[in-house]
Amino acid sequence: MDFSLSAEQKQIRDMVSEFVDEEVVPQAAEIDERDEFPRDLVDEMGDLGLMGMPFPEEYGGAGLDYHSYAIGIEEISRGSGGLGTVVAAHISLAGNMLYEFGDEAQKEEYLTPLAEGDDIGAFALSEPQAGSDVPAMDTTAEKDGDGYVIDGGKLWISNGSVADTITVFAKTDPDAGNKGISSFVVRPEEDDGFIVEGTEDKLGDKGCPTAELRFDDCYVPEDRMLGEEGRGFVQALKTLNGGRITIAARSVGIARAALDEALDYAQEREQFEQPIGEFQSIKHKLADMDTKVQAAKMLMHKAADKKIRGEDYIKDAAQAKLYGSEISREVANEGIQIHGGYGYTKDFPAERFYRDAKLNEIYEGTSEILRNTIGDHLQQ
Repeated sequence: MDFSLSAEQKQIRDMVSEFVDEEVVPQAAEIDERDEFPRDLVDEMGDLGLMGMPFPEEYGGAGLDYHSYAIGIEEISRGSGGLGTVVAAHISLAGNMLYEFGDEAQKEEYLTPLAEGDDIGAFALSEPQAGSDVPAMDTTAEKDGDGYVIDGGKLWISNGSVADTITVFAKTDPDAGNKGISSFVVRPEEDDGFIVEGTEDKLGDKGCPTAELRFDDCYVPEDRMLGEEGRGFVQALKTLNGGRITIAARSVGIARAALDEALDYAQEREQFEQPIGEFQSIKHKLADMDTKVQAAKMLMHKAADKKIRGEDYIKDAAQAKLYGSEISREVANEGIQIHGGYGYTKDFPAERFYRDAKLNEIYEGTSEILRNTIGDHLQQ
């Protein structure tokens, strides 16, 4: 059991950390204020190899292990929660669907430009009436000659309005329940009938556009189906399991940012002729915040380790995401409390960390669903 990072992992951490400190942190408040997709930063991350971290070099990726990838997401999210979501949705969801379930031709044509950062990816699963209950989706894909016609709508799609490649789930057999769902590659610039209805005005996660999509007689050729017909539900679950590790990483990154900001403030802010960090109540808050961050990191890396080893990591990923998401909100909340009234204003980033942290408890498996997953595995 080795708790130390390898030389390569330290190098990745330091490289991403330097990029975040120099390029992301100075722009984070503006990204939050304007809520525009930070194309310049995404392009820079592509140049650094950060848009394809875990994918093999043969597909344009950096060939990093999942520990290094999680560390990368953690550091990016420390700078901007929205940018962390951009990368996580692009890699863990859209990219991983192609890597795990695409054939060689699909990987070469669609995964490579994603991994190289030339294209942006999105993962279209959720619908207005089908969030946690995936089989309740209404979107259909009807066979038509040498392709399929997709009709329906998707909601809450990260990167949806800026994506070049979208993995879309639809019912190819509406009467077959979860065994009637299939997945497809949709190319917005090429496929007629693809429509962006709009983007959400969210509490946090600014800079990552969350879109409502519509498919109106959207024709895709049959070679755009990923894997076999009817395997979409299983593909989605496997993809989300891996994605939960990166949401745990996003959670840790935001919590670290909240802790660092609170610690700096506690050492600078004086009341009663001494820094507030000298008061026992503040020391205890900081101690609890750091302990929670360290515990969340351990759960994150435990799940990543099991994934790397090819072991069953479903429960571990659920626990890492559940605990990480909840402590990110708790740590961010205490960060505001330490700042007092200043923490409730936009003059300090403490309030932004809180808004960004809340999303972790909702997407890619709500806390309620994750507790069900953990409980089911305990009783197997």
